[in-house]
Amino acid sequence: MAIMEILQVKQLSFAYPDEQHQVLRDITFTVNEGDFVVLCGASGCGKTTLLRQLKPELTPVGQNHGTIYYNGNLLNELPAQQSAQEIGMVFQNPDNSIVMDVVWHELSFGMENLGYSLPVMRSRLAEIAQFFGLEPLLYKPIHELSGGQKQLLNLASVLLLQPKLLLLDEPTSQLDPVAAREFISMVYRLNREFSTTVIISEHRLEEVIPLADQMIMLEKGKLKYSGSPREVSQQIQTHRIHDLKSHDDLSDDFKYLPSVTQLFWTMQTEEAYSDLHIPLTVREGKQWLQTLDWNDGAVHAIANQSIPLSMQKMQSPERSKESILLECREVTFQYEKKSAEVLKKLDLQIYKGEMLAILGGNGAGKSTLLQLLAGLLKPRRGTVKQADHVKIGYLAQNPLLYFSHDTVAEELSTAAHYAGVAEPEVVIAKLIKQLQLEGLEQKHPHDISGGQQQKTALAIVLLLNPDILLLDEPTKGLDPLAKIALARQLLELRQAGHTIVIVTHDVEFAASYSSRCAMLFDGMITATDVPSTFFSENVFYTTAVNRVVRDWLPGILTAEEVLKLWHVPASG
Repeated sequence: MAIMEILQVKQLSFAYPDEQHQVLRDITFTVNEGDFVVLCGASGCGKTTLLRQLKPELTPVGQNHGTIYYNGNLLNELPAQQSAQEIGMVFQNPDNSIVMDVVWHELSFGMENLGYSLPVMRSRLAEIAQFFGLEPLLYKPIHELSGGQKQLLNLASVLLLQPKLLLLDEPTSQLDPVAAREFISMVYRLNREFSTTVIISEHRLEEVIPLADQMIMLEKGKLKYSGSPREVSQQIQTHRIHDLKSHDDLSDDFKYLPSVTQLFWTMQTEEAYSDLHIPLTVREGKQWLQTLDWNDGAVHAIANQSIPLSMQKMQSPERSKESILLECREVTFQYEKKSAEVLKKLDLQIYKGEMLAILGGNGAGKSTLLQLLAGLLKPRRGTVKQADHVKIGYLAQNPLLYFSHDTVAEELSTAAHYAGVAEPEVVIAKLIKQLQLEGLEQKHPHDISGGQQQKTALAIVLLLNPDILLLDEPTKGLDPLAKIALARQLLELRQAGHTIVIVTHDVEFAASYSSRCAMLFDGMITATDVPSTFFSENVFYTTAVNRVVRDWLPGILTAEEVLKLWHVPASG
């Protein structure tokens, strides 16, 4: 029986008005009915633009070339009602899609607009509420929902129209690890149980690549790799070897692979590549590690080594009473007198030169804590004490708050002028290069991708040269390579004596680059420790590599740590 093609994209190119540069260039691919497709690539590579091309109501204005077929018919000739029903889209920021004030009103909104009868609406609403476990939330005001609940509400609202094709644009970027895992599991269940075709653009590749039937990677608007995850993994590794890169080099396209896959390729001999089963999941990674000879000298050296001293020094800056720059003492906070307490007698010290990562679930109060540290909010009880002559820079989750000019260049120039930067052109040029903002200088900040907006806002804050940098979800919307560039920038700032505090859901980033981690739960800091200790006992709040290797290498969190130990010569 022939497999039905739900989508055919042929030689698609697109440029925005008054732009000679094409955002998409000669893209061709096919999606079969019921496929789960992962779309990935660097920020600004064209992922969101491509997804919008597949949803007629959202197709941007510009110069279009090529053809798109949906179920064998031209997509642009699809009747509007059929398009609205059969092609659903979930966006990165759940608040941008919600239009009503109560959960059941939001769920009903799409069906009402398409003229569904009342019995049909009631039947579908009851069914979807049970499937998603939304019954306790039906009469809740939407502003009381967590980020994960809002995103589930968005997904449920789209699914009430029973779409055949579901498009998702980085839907988990604002969710904590547990909520993100639940959301992705729900999408995968829809795909497998109802044969809903899914195309998801995502930077949490550890979670989605193992689920994919097809993986598509874009680079500067062109299709670079496509195929099953294992086929793409092989293509990337072949390309890596062809370029004569070292086995320790984990940059470029290699960073888009799951950590366990990166580890696998770097620990294999070249002759063995073609015949081995490439692991994508923690389960497959553990099965592969069990095949290694743990009595072999090199492997034995790994199992008996701790993290190298040079890495320990980077993770453990001096902490003394004199080095405290910011301190919370029994801080309690609530937004209104009769509302629930967000923070409860919270204690926290921030030390000079450290990079502290604060983790916790959606709605735990992490952003509230950061705003208290920045002095934007005042505690109801307790104190936030700041050392003398300390300048604080704060980057909020929403980068649009920092933009008031027509071009990126104007934004940066104004910020440099306000901060009194000497030689602003030199400093701005350096920041543009470090944060990979080249070519965006004359673009409007609202016309660039979410990841590029995040980096532009960070550049504005960095121009103020703060002693303490407070960052709220700085990796949101960033691809793996952009995260590495951000990490280099933050490490340079640390080496120059700056102190960094990040609130993040990105466990991999926190494990790789922070010097200390803190867990915010039930309004209090419940645990603080160095990453190797903090993450090694967790199940959800830990890295994929730690899940794979913890039986052999407890305390090891990243592929880079394993590889550094892998090359330690055997003792004796």
